Amino acid sequence: MEERVTKDKTVPNPTVGAAGEQSLCNKHNEIIADLEAISMTELYEKVYPPKFPVVDGFLNCGAYLFVGAPKVGKSFFMAQLAYHVSMGIPLWDYPVRQGAVLYLALEDDYARLQQRLSRMFDVESSDHFYMATKAKTLNEGLDSQLEEFVRMHPDARLIIIDTLQKVREAGGEHYSYSNDYEIVTRLKEFSDRHNICLLIVHHTRKMESQDSFDMISGTNGLLGAADGAFIMQKKKRTDSTAVMDIVGRDQQDQELTLEFDRERCVWEKTKAETENISSPPDPLLEKISEFMNQHREVWTGSASELLQLLPDTTVRANVLTRKLNVKAGSLYKDYGILYEPKQRTPEKKEFTLTLTDSEATTANEDDEN
Repeated sequence: MEERVTKDKTVPNPTVGAAGEQSLCNKHNEIIADLEAISMTELYEKVYPPKFPVVDGFLNCGAYLFVGAPKVGKSFFMAQLAYHVSMGIPLWDYPVRQGAVLYLALEDDYARLQQRLSRMFDVESSDHFYMATKAKTLNEGLDSQLEEFVRMHPDARLIIIDTLQKVREAGGEHYSYSNDYEIVTRLKEFSDRHNICLLIVHHTRKMESQDSFDMISGTNGLLGAADGAFIMQKKKRTDSTAVMDIVGRDQQDQELTLEFDRERCVWEKTKAETENISSPPDPLLEKISEFMNQHREVWTGSASELLQLLPDTTVRANVLTRKLNVKAGSLYKDYGILYEPKQRTPEKKEFTLTLTDSEATTANEDDEN
């Protein structure tokens, strides 16, 4: 009888366990079902629109930290950058794409902004340069305020938050890696959604370091979530010379030497050291560019039809299509050719190539001349 009880007690346990495992499997299946995964083949079938920098060779779309010690000259540079982008005026020798700018100067008031801007630009003004001295924190609704600005200004290209600490919740001086990562991730998601640049001004820590990026106040979560960072430093606070180190996911590492013009209150670039990571020309894109520049402003057809027009090209039609899908951004930025796939028909899959008057084309022609 005792043995029977033992069996009765032990037999149901695997049954319960099996049911539990089945339940867990169901949960996992639901999670997997909600996961959006695509194959490598499907990835190459997609065409993603090219993203253009706000300031060529200097500032891209995305979420970036701009870090420096207090009184190093960050606010003057933020105003200078905002004005140039809003006016479409080159910043030093860097071309600028014009667009609306929102400058959240959360450590200033309007009287101080008026004096600073008039010292920098006299009474020259920009209708596309907007500023505010108060905003909600992220937890209180900053996202909605930024969404509303972009809705009202669809040409928005740059938003500056000065400073990060002002949009954190009150009492949040001490943050963990996950907290830091989360706050920048939220801002990055906003910038990615609207294809704009969001520049987040922040302070350095007092502790010295051989790596300037280790001086960012807070944890590595800030830089880990951001698309890149600018570090502005002086040897002494009274110096008029500063060094700006720049790193980013989609741009070359740079070190700029800047000189502050005390009369005009603007920063001038005196030296630039740039990591050379330029890619060699793509032979296939070179042939397409040559064909378009010699024969067509607009061409529509299939990959097989285009291959017949490109001399000494041995790639297969499906390889050409994938190449165009993957290199659509480079084709436009480097050669001024817009690639647009058309709706597939039962007979064939067509696309259109359009030779545009892009800035990239003009720049390439200037280099050749």
